[in-house]
Amino acid sequence: MALPAFSSATPTDMRRSMGRFVTGVAVVSTGTSPDDWCGMTISSLTSISLDPAILMISLTEGSRTTDMVGAAGRFTVSILSSRQEAVARHFATRGGARYESIEYDVGEFGLPMIKDSLVQAECVVDSAPVVGDHTVFFGRVENLRFREGSGLVFSSGRFGDFHDFGHDEMPWLF
Repeated sequence: MALPAFSSATPTDMRRSMGRFVTGVAVVSTGTSPDDWCGMTISSLTSISLDPAILMISLTEGSRTTDMVGAAGRFTVSILSSRQEAVARHFATRGGARYESIEYDVGEFGLPMIKDSLVQAECVVDSAPVVGDHTVFFGRVENLRFREGSGLVFSSGRFGDFHDFGHDEMPWLF
């Protein structure tokens, strides 16, 4: 099947096109006290550097969580397991009490991290440029813990999990 002709990149076309890129799913949390904790589901998470350990998250300009990460100067990342689709959906909606009905752990920063997630990371904002309609936060990872398991993935508007083809693990060169 041939690809259609090129056209300008509208927001709708960008969402549909980039939705074909399979990503993991995480929840970013922040706040200055338990009274103002907020968070959102993201798929825009990237490891930028191993030494020093730096993660990048990209959040929509003007959202409560974006504004609060900027104000607090710190955030947590919880990479969700394949059994946590309900958590991803909960944090993908706007408004409401985020942590009332969700099980969470509190880390050394005093911020919530989703209980039973595969990875919990506490980050300090290193820089935060505004790029287009998002703020891109580069966070220095101060505390990190992880467990084995299968991650929740997102593709074309749907949640799923990863199935390998039975190949040997791909070694990374360090």
